[in-house]
Amino acid sequence: MLKDILIAMLWSVSPFGEAKVGIPYGMLQGGNIYLVFGLCFLANVLVFPLMLFFLDTINRYLLKWHLYKKAALWVARRAKVSSGEKIKKYGFWGLMFFVMLPVPGTGVYAGSIASYLFKIEKQKAFYANTIGIFFSSVIVWVMTLLTMKGMA
Repeated sequence: MLKDILIAMLWSVSPFGEAKVGIPYGMLQGGNIYLVFGLCFLANVLVFPLMLFFLDTINRYLLKWHLYKKAALWVARRAKVSSGEKIKKYGFWGLMFFVMLPVPGTGVYAGSIASYLFKIEKQKAFYANTIGIFFSSVIVWVMTLLTMKGMA
């Protein structure tokens, strides 16, 4: 049981799923639905400060390497094209809504990169990401719960 909750939390900090995968995994493995929600949500929130640390410090050193720089520029262009106009136009609310969408390609990783690229104030970006993660987690949690009860 503890192992399954830890795996769910790892999914929640992973860029390959975030809480969109961690919550259903933990619930379907028989974990307490409230505990799974809370821990996966908190694990997903932890990604934002980790990403900012990475982007502010480590990223600067890695940009010296051609392959990393090429990949980083590709990610930056993709982030600007997919979400740039909405986040620029709506700021906090655009970032929050972008992170809130429980679909692939959105979430706290993309939200952190977008807030870094568009130079959104860190505290506002943190709140926008956290609120977006919360609503995304609630949507995933409710849909998983309904599916488990055979209602969806």
